[in-house]
Amino acid sequence: MLCFFILIYYLSSPVCSEVLSRHRRTWIIATFEIEEEYQGPFPYELGTVNVERKYPVYFTLHGEGVDEEPEGVLSIDRKTGTIYANKAVDYEERTRLKLRFEATKSDLSLDTKLGIEIAIHDINDNPPRFSRALYEIQVNEVTTQGSHLLTVRASDRDQRGSPNSTFHYEIISVTPKTSDTEFFISELGAISFKGCLNRDVSKKFTILVEAKDHGDVVSLSSSTTVVIHVLDGNNHLPIITGQTGPAKVKENESGTSLLRLHVADEDSVNSSAWRARYTIDGDKGGNFQIETDPESNDGILTLVKPLDFEEGPQRELHVFVENQDPYFHCKVEEKTPLGLWKVDIAETRGHAGLAPIKAIIEVEDTNDSPHFEVGVKRAMLDENTPAGTWVERVVAVDPDFMQKRDFVYRMGHDPAGWLTVDPHTGDITTIKVPDRESPHVVDGLYTIVLLAVDDDTPPLTGSTTLLIHLGDQNDNPPQLELNHVDICLSDIPTITNITAFDRDGYPFGGPFKFELLGNFQGKWKLNPTYGLTAGLVKEPGVYAGTHIVDLKISDLQEVSAIYNLSVTVCDCLVTPNCRSRNSTKAVFGAVGIALAALLLFLILLLAAFTFSCKEEFPFRLDYPCGETLLASNIERPGTDCKVVQVPENIIQHCKPAAEQSQRYGGQDILAKGTKQSLASGHYRSKSWRIASHPYRNNFDQTRRSLRVPRHDYQDTGTLTFCHKNTSSVTDGALLTLLQRRLLSIQTSDDLDYEPHTYTEEGDADIPYELETISIPDEDPTSFLKTLNDFDPRFKQLSYICKPVRQ
Repeated sequence: MLCFFILIYYLSSPVCSEVLSRHRRTWIIATFEIEEEYQGPFPYELGTVNVERKYPVYFTLHGEGVDEEPEGVLSIDRKTGTIYANKAVDYEERTRLKLRFEATKSDLSLDTKLGIEIAIHDINDNPPRFSRALYEIQVNEVTTQGSHLLTVRASDRDQRGSPNSTFHYEIISVTPKTSDTEFFISELGAISFKGCLNRDVSKKFTILVEAKDHGDVVSLSSSTTVVIHVLDGNNHLPIITGQTGPAKVKENESGTSLLRLHVADEDSVNSSAWRARYTIDGDKGGNFQIETDPESNDGILTLVKPLDFEEGPQRELHVFVENQDPYFHCKVEEKTPLGLWKVDIAETRGHAGLAPIKAIIEVEDTNDSPHFEVGVKRAMLDENTPAGTWVERVVAVDPDFMQKRDFVYRMGHDPAGWLTVDPHTGDITTIKVPDRESPHVVDGLYTIVLLAVDDDTPPLTGSTTLLIHLGDQNDNPPQLELNHVDICLSDIPTITNITAFDRDGYPFGGPFKFELLGNFQGKWKLNPTYGLTAGLVKEPGVYAGTHIVDLKISDLQEVSAIYNLSVTVCDCLVTPNCRSRNSTKAVFGAVGIALAALLLFLILLLAAFTFSCKEEFPFRLDYPCGETLLASNIERPGTDCKVVQVPENIIQHCKPAAEQSQRYGGQDILAKGTKQSLASGHYRSKSWRIASHPYRNNFDQTRRSLRVPRHDYQDTGTLTFCHKNTSSVTDGALLTLLQRRLLSIQTSDDLDYEPHTYTEEGDADIPYELETISIPDEDPTSFLKTLNDFDPRFKQLSYICKPVRQ
């Protein structure tokens, strides 16, 4: 029995110090203990605290068990110091009680203060308790003996390390009890078994496990239940019970189910130990496949690759069956008193030791398509070979032994149509000249497909591929990649690259030799002149514009070609691409032509319905007379006009009529134009010049920017003129309107070239056919009077020759 120790210590105070220093006291304190769960009667005396004093003192207790939890357990007699226990205590709640003992004098001053700890004596009042009332697990029946199944756990609340809290585990019962299985438990609660598990004998085991302590007076215990569910293992082999199906197939057919194998298995249905897995032995060509029906567990044999009757009329197969789980067998041979039993365990993987079933597949003969000896054949042929050249021969055979049939050769695919095949011999010849540079030739190979077609109904066809290697010849000269290049205008030599290619292969292609034809000294040169790319060097003296350079390019075999290379020289600071500038002009010029043509058409249509005659508007010259001008008409306002029907044989197109020199922008510019007429006439005159209107200059520039053909006009003395069947008003209005319209369109365009100044050539020779009218210098006034007496047609001449006042 444990003794209750009373720890007494002196709490210092001035009064106590003085008393102790003056008096020597003997302190005798008894030992106290409380037994838990004491049943009474209460209160009972634990002991007395003796304090020897010559003066009366009074005793009090404070702390656990008195005025703190658990309250009311202890009390003390105020005068005698006797301590009493008033009710039972629980060791599992508190193992000891801590108290303060005080003795006070009559004047209530503190005499003595002590600290007391009272131990509580434990009794075996708590059995071991399991953490769970029920344990439930699943174990496969192929589990071997000695394997750990699960661990149960229990605990005891009594004093740790005492016999009351020490316990052991014990299996009380096992239901059902089998001869080949015995369960046991270790001192730590681990459960295992001896022997073999057999689901066919028992699908579930119920084990009652007890935990019992080692109390001296009384031993307490508790129990828990362990339920073990036995899962099915593969301890039964599948057995093929039969087969159904035609077991026949025609050659060249596939995808047909030939056989269904039926199997029996005693393991649990739809478990991995029951589900069958089939394998085929004897399928050398991989023609067959067998799968498991998930519902019935049957094996379905399917033909996945066609069979050939000529390789044999039958196929003999051996089919093995096994389960997804490996086969397991356990048998108890001896039950030993100690340790594990002696058992026989057999585990088999695969179909080792299993007897297969034989399956015979019948193959029916059918007509086979002709078969070529070689699936892909190669041949050699030079390009440019004349038609009728033999290329190659292909050979096909009929694989049937029982049903021999005739067949013919045909061309299946000949992309360029160069070849033909003899239908009986298979000889391939050319019918056109082959070209290695044809788009149908890839990397020097020309591919055709040949067919062999038998006379069956429907006919069967075999095919082969012929790859013809075309030999290269030097039948193509070098070519320029671009026929036009750009180069920048500069005060120093500038260079641009010229790249060539040759459709022929090596050694009939590059690198190339580049040469300039003609005298380009001081203008153009090549550097380098050899390679796939040459450098065209522009000298500083070449002006801006488009230039044509004759270029000769030769390959390695001296096969050459001459090209007119267009070189555009422009200021790269203005535009980075010379052709982009020209293309912009062309776009705007095309728009201008379209708008002008539409406008001209509308004006002509309006004039045709509005005017029936024309009014004469004299053309006034700004220069003084010095030459002779003849009016071409004498119509006056109000005169009806009649269109004369001119025979077609005298209608002719306009010929060059006049060469005019005009001044615009401070320069003498050559302007040229034409008129059209349905009638022709002649007059005599000297050469003449007129001051051109600014619109004419712009019109000429527009014509040149639109690339209108340019005509040179000379005064031959005989002017072939053209006259439209509309009034001069319409002609002048149309010309002025058209010039203004074109001028407004082209004002934003820059011309390719600035106007060029030509040398004044003077008056042209006067043809002798024309009559000369002399104007006397000494008396011009009389001459003008003479003109007034002439026909009214000379009125205009008189006005022109009138002297200009300075």
